[in-house]
Amino acid sequence: MSTAPTDELGATEAGTQPSTEAVLEPATTTARRPGRPSGSARGPEQRARLLDAALNLFARQGIVDTTLGAIAREAGFTPAMVHYYFKTRDQLLDVLIDERFLPLRAAIGGAFEANSDDPVAAISQVARGFVEIAEQNPWFPPLWVREVISEGGLLRQRMHERFGHTHHKASVARIEQWQKEGRLNPDLEPSLVFLTLLGLTILPLATSKMWRNDPVRRSLTSDDIARHAVAMLVHGIGPQREKD
Repeated sequence: MSTAPTDELGATEAGTQPSTEAVLEPATTTARRPGRPSGSARGPEQRARLLDAALNLFARQGIVDTTLGAIAREAGFTPAMVHYYFKTRDQLLDVLIDERFLPLRAAIGGAFEANSDDPVAAISQVARGFVEIAEQNPWFPPLWVREVISEGGLLRQRMHERFGHTHHKASVARIEQWQKEGRLNPDLEPSLVFLTLLGLTILPLATSKMWRNDPVRRSLTSDDIARHAVAMLVHGIGPQREKD
């Protein structure tokens, strides 16, 4: 995977270690009396702020075009502060995967275990889960489209390098088992189920900003998208049959 593009961190990354004060002080901080850096107590908050800034920038302009210096400016900190927490962009990306993406994936994957005897409920819960994740994390839909399902996406590449395809293969195997047991439509292609879920949920949410001037779709909510996705999954496009 390529390293971060050259930016104002070049001198620091070449070997010059930043001082503690330079690292822990925001760009706008004025001179203060000697002593423990005032920012040290806010370490976790500052680190989280940098992660948020990175996610927002990656979603807007892509990972390749985002430097560590740009992340510092987005967060309102000095470039040295980013380097204090993350030496390289690859390290930052690994932290984002571990702390932001894996918990989301675990939450989605839990639907299969919680509904092991009801695949329709499990898959419907996954669809709703995607919408809830996107609503709570606005960066998720555009970042997923740009960096995971698009060709050459660095986030997908990095995740595959670290975790391979084990999780995806396990999900496909579970769907195939449900089909053998007669619990799920045998005409479904197991390898396309999650891609279909993403298409029904994340793609509409990623393009929702384009609907602002659309008189038909501008009033749609996340609940509307979730309801539509589940209806498509469970009932398809045919008329719903009346219960006996």
